[in-house]
Amino acid sequence: MRDTTPEFARLVEDRFARMAPEERVRVCTEMFDTAQALAAASMPENLDPAERRFRLCERFYGDLARRAFPGADRRLVKLSGAKLD
Repeated sequence: MRDTTPEFARLVEDRFARMAPEERVRVCTEMFDTAQALAAASMPENLDPAERRFRLCERFYGDLARRAFPGADRRLVKLSGAKLD
């Protein structure tokens, strides 16, 4: 989905092109931190730290989270009280 006009997209691209590399890294890091904070704020407050990390990873990286957190599915199911097969 593109909701930005071509003219504004060029302005943003030109601004990023004029930034020093360290400034681009700082801006991108700040945007990622903000996105992560917004995602975390949408989660239940009572999550334990491991489950919160897994859910954040899953939100940003999808199925890759299961590779980063092996066994997380079984642990989360156990925490929820659901029956395992």
